[in-house]
Amino acid sequence: MTLARKHAAQIALGAAIFAAGIAAGSLHARSAAVQNRFGQPKTVLHVVVYKFKDNVSNYDREKAINGIKDMAGKIPGIKSVWLKTARNQIKDFSGVYAIEFTSAEAAADYAESPVHEAWSKTWQEQRENSLSFQVTNH
Repeated sequence: MTLARKHAAQIALGAAIFAAGIAAGSLHARSAAVQNRFGQPKTVLHVVVYKFKDNVSNYDREKAINGIKDMAGKIPGIKSVWLKTARNQIKDFSGVYAIEFTSAEAAADYAESPVHEAWSKTWQEQRENSLSFQVTNH
């Protein structure tokens, strides 16, 4: 075999191996996309869509929403809070917040907590309307 033919054969073999690697990688990527992994936590998510009264100042609105973060530090069983509305499809509502509880019992304890009741009193004076939902996997 001449040197040129040997060199051409090596290039062809390298190209074939490269193409096989691309095909295998593409097949693996499609397979991985089908096998997306996700969890179904046993926590409880409390989601509230709210509308403030027109006469509530921006300061008072911010204070009410920040009050949720304050509660989270004082009431056992609150795992996470979401306070910034990223998307709200309910027309004319001011925003959305969410609280994640470690369990259904923690969500029930929150509802009866004196800390929550104190915050809720001010909240109810400032909001015109709200819709709340609780979701879980158990």
